[in-house]
Amino acid sequence: MNIIALSPKDLLIASGFIFLAGGLSLFLELGIARRLLIAALRTVIQLTLLGFLLESIFALKSPYPVLLLLFFMTLMAGREAASRTRKRYARILLDTTLAMGISAFFVGAIVTQIVVGVKPWYHPQYVIPLLGMILGNALNGVSLALDSFLDYLLSRQDEIELYLVFGAEPLEALKAPFRHAIRRGLIPIINAMSVAGIVSLPGMMTGQILAGTPPLQAVAYQILVMFMLAGAYTFGSMLVVFLAGRKILGAELRLRRELLKN
Repeated sequence: MNIIALSPKDLLIASGFIFLAGGLSLFLELGIARRLLIAALRTVIQLTLLGFLLESIFALKSPYPVLLLLFFMTLMAGREAASRTRKRYARILLDTTLAMGISAFFVGAIVTQIVVGVKPWYHPQYVIPLLGMILGNALNGVSLALDSFLDYLLSRQDEIELYLVFGAEPLEALKAPFRHAIRRGLIPIINAMSVAGIVSLPGMMTGQILAGTPPLQAVAYQILVMFMLAGAYTFGSMLVVFLAGRKILGAELRLRRELLKN
């Protein structure tokens, strides 16, 4: 079965939902109509450019453009994760980018090379979508975990410093904020897995079914994706709060308040 092709006219009709949402925003004075239209315009431009870029990369059949694109996507994911965090500290962008990159490439390598067995290892048809899916989803967990961690440090500075004064090790002093932040970072993927197949049909499964893949095979891939994302959420959340905690405590083992900014 071939997938039903969409024409520019079909997409133009679909854009009516954006204008409807924008009109309702104006009517209800929500103040988000302009942001909504800009986001929709960015979606069209960015995805169109990506489509042309992917066609070029698929045609080249070389690992270098694949790696270059994944590196760029990682940088943008780290930037987006940092921008979503309400609290800030020096070099936060480096920590979010490292957390995103290490977790995505670690989980992605296991999935593409061991589970799926992609041949060649850089096959863009599999590697780019799967790594992109990991980056796009895991940044929610990374940003939530980091935001929760920094909020905990700012609201309970005296409590943490009391632990340190009485000789607590860094991991012991930060155990409570670590656990709190990681739990918060895992909420999105736990919620998504809880309702998958009952309330929602996840995106990858839906796309494969529309493309003519047998439903059970689409289900198998979707289970793989959900478990893959759970791993990325977990590793990303753990790594970003570890990097942040190490930086904020510093070598002198004191809470460096001057680094924390609202």
